Amino acid sequence: MTVELVNRSGALIPEKEITSLINYGITYMELNPECEVSMSFIDVQEMEELHIKWMQEDGPTDVLSFPMDMPEKKGDVVTLGDIVIAPAVAAAQAARAGHSSEQEMYILATHGLLHILGYDHADKDEEKVMFALQEKIVEEWKKQ
Repeated sequence: MTVELVNRSGALIPEKEITSLINYGITYMELNPECEVSMSFIDVQEMEELHIKWMQEDGPTDVLSFPMDMPEKKGDVVTLGDIVIAPAVAAAQAARAGHSSEQEMYILATHGLLHILGYDHADKDEEKVMFALQEKIVEEWKKQ
């Protein structure tokens, strides 16, 4: 399994755990375990710049996903895409949600992976499906 992880945020990141989680998510979603994902952890300013550039929305966000390739058939090895997380935004959200920053980063990493795979939460029905799936992946990964 190939997860490339870069941390430019200045924050401590549970790199080993995030890598394990993304690999678990790839397997859970029945993709070839050799599929590639790039993960970047960046500071708030860089996230705000990306948010404006790619989403035309002001202010930083917690996670952005940039899909690249989808397997045409089961077993294809592809570069799935890039996931970008702002740990400072994640920490603020974690405090509001009453859980750890690490837990928030696990949720965001899984959320980003699901976006790469075509999941969305633009309407309530999609949101229910996506959020339930991300929660299930994180919880089942923790049990292994």
